[in-house]
Amino acid sequence: MTRAPGPISRRIRCRIAILAAIAAISTTAAAEPLAEKIILRDKPKPVQAIQFVDGEGKSRGLSDFRGKSVLLNIWATWCVPCRKEMPALDHLQAALGGPNFQVVPLSIDRGGADVVRKFFVEIGIKKLGVYLDVSGDATRKLSVVGLPTTLMVDREGREIGRLIGPAEWDEPTNIEFVKCIIAKSDAPQAQKSSEQDAMTSCGGRVVRFPTGLTTKK
Repeated sequence: MTRAPGPISRRIRCRIAILAAIAAISTTAAAEPLAEKIILRDKPKPVQAIQFVDGEGKSRGLSDFRGKSVLLNIWATWCVPCRKEMPALDHLQAALGGPNFQVVPLSIDRGGADVVRKFFVEIGIKKLGVYLDVSGDATRKLSVVGLPTTLMVDREGREIGRLIGPAEWDEPTNIEFVKCIIAKSDAPQAQKSSEQDAMTSCGGRVVRFPTGLTTKK
């Protein structure tokens, strides 16, 4: 694990150590279909404000992506499952990225942007941006208990789903599942009945959607 220059609080060191241990012993199978393991919220939950920086050192926040559906991935270069799933996230961004969707890989590495940039070059990442949690507060504010953790955030900055552990994001059925979740969360309430909310096919699978998932217009 790379150390950042300067002192790091004991609290942050302990949190990183715990996340590293959980990542190392994670038993979540990446090959398991996304529809079967992602946790969908009963109601969209506002995401606590977090501040981070991009690859140029510019201060950023989730509010900068308001109006887009965001897949926020909390990861680190020293997390083996994170390293393995990063190419799949890159492919997902290539497939769906644009004005309506963005993958935001938020690294908790303490070595700065160069550590992440070097890793991206080594594995051929082309479409993902560099984002760093320099404060070390993101894992606490987002209640992250293991790495990787991925939050699905709607256009209004609210969490609608969460996955703890890796996934094969670029599998065709998983891409279709993500597209379906995004479309469902954006659909006007008037277009849906409670029965439709209860059961919908996404990515070739029948998935139960909570009635509170819809963004009110």
